[in-house]
Amino acid sequence: MLSALLFRQDSLSCNRPTLSIIDGMSERPIASNKRARRDFEILDTYEAGIVLQGTEVKSLRRGQADLTGSYARVEGGEVWLFDCHIPPYEQGGYANHEPKRPRKLLLHRAEIRRLIGRTSRGGVTLIPLRLYFSGGYAKVQLALARGRKKGDKRRIIDDDEAKREMRQAIQRERD
Repeated sequence: MLSALLFRQDSLSCNRPTLSIIDGMSERPIASNKRARRDFEILDTYEAGIVLQGTEVKSLRRGQADLTGSYARVEGGEVWLFDCHIPPYEQGGYANHEPKRPRKLLLHRAEIRRLIGRTSRGGVTLIPLRLYFSGGYAKVQLALARGRKKGDKRRIIDDDEAKREMRQAIQRERD
């Protein structure tokens, strides 16, 4: 995680500059797609900005969003996020937004070209992993992913259960 750093003069440290983290520049999570890592094999990840309306930002600041079942697609040289549910803001009134409207994602042109090439091969899709605020801007972590078969999912669940049981056994031995 990259953090913005600021040099400032500290009067107590003999005028040597010290590092301090600027407030509000760290990542603040909003929502995550927990099923994505189980249902898909993650090939690559991208960070994208998201174009929002005013009431959507207010709903996100309250931590209200659902990425379950959402996906991204490249259309007309632009990347769009579909089926991401951001509920209407309660005090929005007439200016409220549509909860499941398509939202444009902001990526560099070279990244979009790379995504067009990789998703056109088939069997690969774009799914959002998490939604978060970074430096005051809403961001989406997109994953280029391939779907897993039912047997693969079962194997992963069994592996996770075995790891959990080992951790619990080690913890019991320590106590």
